[in-house]
Amino acid sequence: MKEPSDETLMSKVAKGNLELLKVLFERHHKYVFNFLYKMCGDKMLSEDITQEVFYKLMKYRNSYNNGKFVSWMFTIARNSLHTHFRRLDIKNTPIDSIDFGSIVEHEERRDYSDLHIALNKLSASDRELLVLNRLQEIKYAELAEIVGGTPGAVKTKVHRALNKLKSVYIQN
Repeated sequence: MKEPSDETLMSKVAKGNLELLKVLFERHHKYVFNFLYKMCGDKMLSEDITQEVFYKLMKYRNSYNNGKFVSWMFTIARNSLHTHFRRLDIKNTPIDSIDFGSIVEHEERRDYSDLHIALNKLSASDRELLVLNRLQEIKYAELAEIVGGTPGAVKTKVHRALNKLKSVYIQN
């Protein structure tokens, strides 16, 4: 028997069936955590914001407009991280200063330190695009919804970010 789609589940959550949010949490909390962890490098903060994201999914369930659930969820995750740093009154995006070479991957214990060092040298926006598209496997159309743009423009930005990453990686 086929499991219901994320969109079907979220539509039912929006109508008041909050028990189904557990299913969405089980399906997606690791992806949200990994995205946040790769963007901020702080495990505790990533755990806190992951919980906040799912709280906001419940709190703002009526604003879900039957679009792509993953896009909506990652938009909330992205905005929650930015809001956290704005609250701290930190000028410039603090994720630009994170040493990704020191981060140990949560989902796998492989040595990706060279990749993290190279990612750390990219701008936060380029790093965000690559993490979402290449590591979280978010499609261009969904990524365009998340970052605000057209799929074609996002595809171009991802391609340029990959080229920057390749040149930085080769220099290491």
